[in-house]
Amino acid sequence: MTTIGLLGAGRIGALHGRNIAGSAKARLTAIADAVPAPAEALGRELGVPVRSVDEILADRSIQAVVICSSTDTHAELIEAAARAGKAVFCEKPVDLSSERIKGCLDVVDAAGIPLMIGFNRRFDPHFATLQARLAEGEIGDVELVTILSRDPAPPPIAYIARSGGLFRDMMIHDFDMARFLLGEEPVEVHAVGSALVDAAIGTAGDVDTAAVLLKTASGKICQISNSRRATYGYDQRVEVHGSKGMLRAQNMHESTVERADAEGFRSAPVVNFFLERYLPAYKRELDHFLRCLETGQRPAPTGHDGLQAQKLADAATVSAQTGQPQKV
Repeated sequence: MTTIGLLGAGRIGALHGRNIAGSAKARLTAIADAVPAPAEALGRELGVPVRSVDEILADRSIQAVVICSSTDTHAELIEAAARAGKAVFCEKPVDLSSERIKGCLDVVDAAGIPLMIGFNRRFDPHFATLQARLAEGEIGDVELVTILSRDPAPPPIAYIARSGGLFRDMMIHDFDMARFLLGEEPVEVHAVGSALVDAAIGTAGDVDTAAVLLKTASGKICQISNSRRATYGYDQRVEVHGSKGMLRAQNMHESTVERADAEGFRSAPVVNFFLERYLPAYKRELDHFLRCLETGQRPAPTGHDGLQAQKLADAATVSAQTGQPQKV
């Protein structure tokens, strides 16, 4: 059983904390957060003591840390945990700077510790099944990947201002999914973006509506559509067209019950929040991390996967700003 310290007890930290506490393969032994209240509340709920980050890193009985703190602390905490000899699971991204990520990964490599980055969508049962069937050659050679990801509503402007922008904050999940499904590295990025949902987002220097084209060296193409607003719920769809056919994963609805009458067919709304949509994925990614620690396998997504997704996000940001395709 792996002993784990949780660094960060906000919304996503609480989710991971509950999953760790409910796992037969792990024991949550400490929680830390820069803001005491959420750590204390989660600690009371799970019966786990609240300690400082330094105390958790210095405790040799703690074998791994799960990092769910603010983005600007990720790289520093990964490095500190690596130097302390602890395995690390870190929510995306490692950092908003590709150069900073490279430096962080150098520290990880020197320490020789396992590092997994939390691109949870790879572990969604539907997307994972689609990718496995692609790998088996079910639809032949992949030619065109389409990824649609649209949030029900935009986050607060205060969050937008420090997020790094839509391409680095929101679409980075889709960049990782594109690499996961294409099976090749994109070498060219062409992005466009607009502020159509909320003018204040544009004033803050970001976009809320965007589309990206990725192209690999062999010519495979991926098209990504993002919006900060979807009036019908949390829109998460993937389609892959190949030489022998097509595979697609549709949205999850609140119910599979449909009604039919003279006006046509009506189905239940799609689930409206990412925690509902991806709850099984978060559990599966934790299981993967713990299983790799048990067996000595290298967990994935790796730090390199985090770096490659960040490079694509950087290129998309520049492309949208300049109107020119960018080489990666």
